[in-house]
Amino acid sequence: MKFLDKFQEPAYALLRIVSGFLFLCHGTQKLFSFPIPFPYGPLNPMTTSAGVIELVGGTLIIIGLLTRPAAFICSGMAAAAYFIAHANQNFFPIANGGEIVALYCFIFLFIATRGAGIWSVDQLRS
Repeated sequence: MKFLDKFQEPAYALLRIVSGFLFLCHGTQKLFSFPIPFPYGPLNPMTTSAGVIELVGGTLIIIGLLTRPAAFICSGMAAAAYFIAHANQNFFPIANGGEIVALYCFIFLFIATRGAGIWSVDQLRS
């Protein structure tokens, strides 16, 4: 499987971009009811804060600008969301509906430790 080595950097860039985009979509849903309406009623300050982090953090991660701090903040927000909204329902993420937010937490933690990589503003700035 050595032939896949040459695809490591593009695959990582796609992981960063797609993860950022999917996270951004959670923010647009919360803040603008786009692309589908937010199903949990009016926003409270915590939900609004989460939406702003998802929107801004997702955008920064997509373009690869301030990637490490943005990904670190998004990872922390996802961890908090998991423990606030899911962990008290059941130990297992598949049973408490928290598998997506748990995965975001660890993907963004990985991005925070690795940096932006190729196809990023951070790379152009260095």
